[in-house]
Amino acid sequence: MTPRPYILAVFLSAFALGACGNDNDQNPARANAASVDQERTGGDQDHDDHGDAESSDHVELSPAEAADAGILVLRAQRAPMQQSVMLPAELRFDADRVATASPKVSGRIIRVSATEGDIVTRGATLAVLSSRELADLKAEYLTATSAKDLARQALTREETLFADRITSEADLQAARAELAAARANLSGIENKLHAVGVSHKELEAISDAPDGTLANARVNAPIGGVIARRTATLGATVSADDPSAPALFTIVDASVLWADIAVYKQSTGSVRQGAGVILKSETGVALAEGEIATVLPSIDETSRTATARMIVDNSDDRMRPGQFVIAEIVTGTGDLRLLVPSAAVITIEGRASVFVPTDDGFEPRAVSTGAEVEGQVEILSGLSEGEQYVSDGAFTLKAQLEKDAFGDDHDH
Repeated sequence: MTPRPYILAVFLSAFALGACGNDNDQNPARANAASVDQERTGGDQDHDDHGDAESSDHVELSPAEAADAGILVLRAQRAPMQQSVMLPAELRFDADRVATASPKVSGRIIRVSATEGDIVTRGATLAVLSSRELADLKAEYLTATSAKDLARQALTREETLFADRITSEADLQAARAELAAARANLSGIENKLHAVGVSHKELEAISDAPDGTLANARVNAPIGGVIARRTATLGATVSADDPSAPALFTIVDASVLWADIAVYKQSTGSVRQGAGVILKSETGVALAEGEIATVLPSIDETSRTATARMIVDNSDDRMRPGQFVIAEIVTGTGDLRLLVPSAAVITIEGRASVFVPTDDGFEPRAVSTGAEVEGQVEILSGLSEGEQYVSDGAFTLKAQLEKDAFGDDHDH
């Protein structure tokens, strides 16, 4: 039989526990306060999360603000997408714009006026030689000029004497023949001087040239451009009769280049003369646009590729001969596809997206993209035909989106 004191202790313990467990029930004010605190905490958290979500995927802009920011909205449309092929290419000098300057007479170099990297104009003096060969030719020219003048004077005298019936017609004809011979001899020497680079203007000044300068032979630039190579050395003796001797100067004009495109076997049928081409750097930056000027008929025996050539305007000096680039060649027109400008597609949180208008601004929408050709991107999903999207100004909206998100994070 259980002692009564033990039963009473158990009963009192149970009563105390029950009273403790029902404390909130017996104190409504305390229970209500706890509930309110819990709801406030949870509600505030939910509200904050919702606010973060709104600020991170929405940019509030009025129509006027959007216009001021250069935001342009268009409707997505289907259009034929050009088909293209990407092929490697190498930039080269235009062979018609590379020239060498070599001496036209033998002699010793007494002055060098240009070196590698110098920009020169056509006709500029690159070097001066002292040439006995040229000095002899100029001396012959001066002698022949004097002989012609004497022959002209003799003919004038004979014509006067013949008019006065003092001399015979035979003497007159002989004087005329002597003048013709003198002129022919002078003309032959002039041609020799022209062949070694002496101009008409220089010939006219030969008789007045300072002493010691008749032997001076100039090496002039045949084209304008940049000195790419120089072998001329002050004091060196050079020969005009040695075909194996290197040119004294090599000049290149890089304002126009050739882009030689390697065309693989599978693309030879689609790459044709006149096809549009966009040259891009290895990082995808567009460098130049143009068309295929010619497709060379031969096949490289080592690479088994044909060569398509594009004439490239390089007047801004952006490209360098020897540079490797990518040639995007238009090969045809494909089916209708939903296309948007490449600038309309931006990356947000690792996903390709476009901005679409909302009631009070713009929000990004994830899209799936396909091919990209000549500044147009194919949209496979995420945007429907006829829907509005931001075609210009997407980067501005993305920057504002990131700015707002940063501001929210900073406030928290």
